[in-house]
Amino acid sequence: MNQSTIKIDILLDPNKVPEQINWVASDSNADMVQKAKAMCIAFWDGTDKTAMRIDLWTKDMMVDEMADFYYQMFMSMADTFKRATQQQEISDDMKKFAKTFFEKFRASQIKEQQ
Repeated sequence: MNQSTIKIDILLDPNKVPEQINWVASDSNADMVQKAKAMCIAFWDGTDKTAMRIDLWTKDMMVDEMADFYYQMFMSMADTFKRATQQQEISDDMKKFAKTFFEKFRASQIKEQQ
């Protein structure tokens, strides 16, 4: 049996706010540590039927980057859900929500700039 390891290091400021997120995966093609401004990890506890999550973002993560990040995660979750369940209609609904979310965010940004 093969084993893969993902290592995540979080550099915190004195107030325990993330300043830097670095990660490396043993099966990655990347030769060096990768940097990230945000991360969301979820684990499913089959016994308790609950999701355990870790959501972190660095001080320099901009609001528009967060919206892009969430849009891409929603789209990816829709694709994953479809692959796992073969539920095309539900996946399409998730993608519609993602697009609406992003459009509303962009509209709010434009409104704030006026």
